[in-house]
This record gives sequence, structure tokens and C-alpha cells, in this order.
Amino acid sequence: MSNADFSSLPLNPSLIENLASLDYHRMTDIQARSLPTILEGKDLIAQAKTGSGKTAAFGLGLLQHLQVKRFRIQSLVLCPTRELADQVAKELRRLARSIHNIKVLTLCGGMPFGPQIGSLQHGAHIVVGTPGRIEEHLRKGTLRLDDLNLLVLDEADRMLDMGFQDALDAIIANTPSDRQTLLFSATYPDQIRAIAQRVMQDPVMVKVEDRHDDSTIVQQLYRVEDDEHRFTALRLLLLQTRPESAVVFCNTKREAQQLADNLHDYGFSALALHGDLEQRERDRTLVRFANKSATVLVATDVAARGLDVSGLDAVINYQVANDFEVHVHRIGRTGRAGNQGLACTLYSDREEAKVVGLQAYLDQDIPTAPLPPLALLDQEPAKAAMVTLQIDGGKKQKLRPGDILGALTGQGGIDGNQVGKIQIFANWSYVAVKRNSVKAAMKKLGEGKLKGRNFRLRRIR
Repeated sequence: MSNADFSSLPLNPSLIENLASLDYHRMTDIQARSLPTILEGKDLIAQAKTGSGKTAAFGLGLLQHLQVKRFRIQSLVLCPTRELADQVAKELRRLARSIHNIKVLTLCGGMPFGPQIGSLQHGAHIVVGTPGRIEEHLRKGTLRLDDLNLLVLDEADRMLDMGFQDALDAIIANTPSDRQTLLFSATYPDQIRAIAQRVMQDPVMVKVEDRHDDSTIVQQLYRVEDDEHRFTALRLLLLQTRPESAVVFCNTKREAQQLADNLHDYGFSALALHGDLEQRERDRTLVRFANKSATVLVATDVAARGLDVSGLDAVINYQVANDFEVHVHRIGRTGRAGNQGLACTLYSDREEAKVVGLQAYLDQDIPTAPLPPLALLDQEPAKAAMVTLQIDGGKKQKLRPGDILGALTGQGGIDGNQVGKIQIFANWSYVAVKRNSVKAAMKKLGEGKLKGRNFRLRRIR
């Protein structure tokens, strides 16, 4: 059904006519696979990336069910950033052109609160907004969701990345339990699965793969002669693959620290993760790596247990794992979310027997590949995409992700798409921003106030 026409759906004729005027004829995969479920009023979990046509999928669903004469908020769409919320609201207005008097209202952080109260007093059918600001309106009693029948969580994984779990829980608690819930997410981590189990009723699961994706993990062996050659081989692989996120596994704590220090000396953005780190240092390391403000994490197996980082570009085994089950666990961290993963294993003559045993255990031949050319050593290592800023205030100071996002993206601030993960601890918070926006972000946070206070701010290196 992937190339079916919109006219094959039980949609209001005026919606179909408007779609034709917008040159929407054939459905995309996500639309064909999710719209029948949405129109039946069932809960839906759809795994699909931006650009797949998901906004039209949930947009047509909410417009089909909308009762224009009931001037109440009937649908709520939650988005991670103001830019996305604006984009979604614009698309909903385009889709609704043929239906008169539909009111779509956006409520986002970083915008003045007063005018939003005025708009809410005038009423709306559909609200599109960011979790922090929606929660604030609910808390202050300026927004009521008693008549809501459809809740859309758009880019749910990104909302969780940005620290909005508590805000989402608070919003959902303020909605009728018999509402329809649609959850769209590019990835489907355990956190999303947990939310779905808690707030949805028998959801239908739809997954649309990228056409070019190959979810297999490519494994390769690289022979090395001695310890010095092993380190050179690691540098060559990192310079060739230029990963945004890679984990290098070592067998001992001492080696993990030494290797991270050596990589750092050669200009790599590398951090160590092992059992000798204090909890605060471990938290900071994991935050920086998950934030993509460090490209290489050198870890021991014990320290990496429970490492919640999905979709690594590469896993490199600095030595063959002592336990073959551990090898499987290591390489399973790469290539998530439908992307192809790369797992490289370095081995010397002394480890030959282990390699033979590993291949027998996996019941597959792993090819030995030649190392990249030595000329790569003249190149500069890839810089991390993001930079992490630490704010010396956290949960105890009542800081919320929405406060930080609003402060960064408010008047004269940076775009929401320049902001990455936001994580809030007891007495400090971390926010990732794209490297080219660091100065502007620091200026905005340094000059502005959070919760009416100035907090100390520093860039973590």
C-alpha cells in the first residue's frame, strides 16, 4: 500500500481536495502505514525520521477528527524545539486551508508569556508547543486540556534527550485518560518503550526504515605487530572513519586511562571511562560523550555496563575480548537505529588462537583488512560536533530543561536546533550546543537569568 493515493482513505472530501491543490497525491511510506490506524482512533507508535512525511500523517488524523464548532482544545502536539513547533503549526494550517475557522496556536519557551495567555483566552482547537512551556501554562492554570482527545508526541526521543521526561509526565497527567496518543520517534530506546507502556493503550507499532539503511554490523580484523603498532593502528582507524561517536574497548582500567591520555596528546577528543573514576567524574564523562562533545570514549567492559549511548558509528576492540560473549555485547552498541555499524578488532600473533575461537563462537569468518595508509597520520583528528556547558545550578535550585532552552533561544538567542542534550543533576546542569554557537550561547546564558538568578557557567573541556 506504500504508494496508495490519499483518496483511498476515508478522509473528509475537502481535505482530499486541499491535498491535491498542495500537490500531495501519493502517500509516503509512513503515511500509508500509519494513517489507517490513526483514522480508526487507535494509539500508534511510529518510528520514522524527519522528512518522512510524518507531520501530514498525524496532521490529517487530527483534522479529520476535529469538531470545528466545539471551540475547545481538542489536539495537542508536543515538539522538542520552537523551530519544529513553528514548522508543524505552519504545515497544519496548510493542511487545514479548506476548513474554515480552525485556530492553531503555538506555545513555546523563549517567547513572552503574557501574549500567550491572551491567545489562550481567545481559545483554540489545536495547540502545538514545547513541553517546558506547555507544562508552565498547565501549572499556572492558563491552559486546560479537559476536552483533549488527541495527543501527539513528535520526535519523542529528542524530547527525552533534552531532559523533558518530567514535563511530559506532568502534561500527560493533565489529559483525559480516554484520549488517542500518537508517538513519533526516529529511534526507539528503552526510555521511549517505558513511556509507551505507561501512557498508551494497545498501541500499533509502525516502523519505516530508511531505504538505504543496512542494519548489519560490519566486522573487520586488523593485525598488529606490537604495542606501538597497535596504537598507530588505532589512530589510523579513527582518522579514516572520523566518527562522531566511537567507543574503544580495553581490557584493563590502567590501559583505558593511558590510551585516552595518549589519544588526547595526539589531538583526539578522547575521554576515559573506568572503575577508578569518582561518580561525579563518571557522570561528567558520560554526559560529554552522550552530548557528542567528545568523539572517542576509551572504556573497560565493567565501566561500560549500562552505557546508554545508542547508534555509535564505530566500536574498536583494542584487544580481543577475553570472553566471546563480551565481544558480542561490545559490538552490539554500534549500528543502532537502523544505521550500519562498524566493529574493528585489533589482534597480534599472541591473540591468534582467541581470534580462531571467536570466529567459531560467532559461526562466521571475520575478514582481516589492511590498515589505512600511514599518510593519514598527517591529518588533524575530527573535532567534536558539540560543546558541553556546565551551569552551577540544578534540581535543588528548581532548574528545569525548559528554563535553559528558553534562556538560550529567547530574543536574540540561538536556534533550538543548535541545542543538544540537556541533563539536570542535583546541583548542576549540562547543556550541549553546536560548536559554532558556543560564544553566542555563553553570552546569552551569561547575560540572562535563569529563574531570576545568575548562575556560574563554564565550558567543559
